[in-house]
Amino acid sequence: MSRQAWGGALAALLLCAAFVLFCVRIVPADAPAPTATIRAADVHRSADNGPLQIPVEGVPASALTDTFTQARAGGAHPHDAIDIMAARGRAVLAAADGRVEKLFWSEDGGRTLYQRSADGRLIYYYAHLDGYAPGLREGQALRRGQRIATVGSTGNADPAAPHLHFAVNLMRPGEPWHGGRPINPYPLLIRH
Repeated sequence: MSRQAWGGALAALLLCAAFVLFCVRIVPADAPAPTATIRAADVHRSADNGPLQIPVEGVPASALTDTFTQARAGGAHPHDAIDIMAARGRAVLAAADGRVEKLFWSEDGGRTLYQRSADGRLIYYYAHLDGYAPGLREGQALRRGQRIATVGSTGNADPAAPHLHFAVNLMRPGEPWHGGRPINPYPLLIRH
């Protein structure tokens, strides 16, 4: 084989290696589906209690804005949630039936609440809360529409723009409260 033929073969081999490295993604058969393939109807069926309640009292579906894919942290990651603008102190309501999984303070989210759905397949995440409802505790059963907290701007939220950061994550059996795959809550709420 000539030097030119070897060079061509080597170039082809390098192109194939680059293609596999940058373009081919090997995914195990039991890997979770990408977020984009999760449909709102599937989430409604998994929650087994109908459409989600808009989690801020008095906010109509027409006032919601889809901020799910907007960049955050200087473009480092997508928002994976929606922000529901409201006056500080406005009631935050449980989006669905479930249980308080975790009450937690974080640098980014401030005062937060994680609620697991009644069937255990979803986590509803409420962040930047000003305060929790009196007597709220981990493990407590929640009913859709129940007052659970108040809107605020704790964590990394702008104090001049209080809002509820609301996220929904699809969970695998036994997955901890901080896990899951983000689902866009906007279409789940505008069907209200």
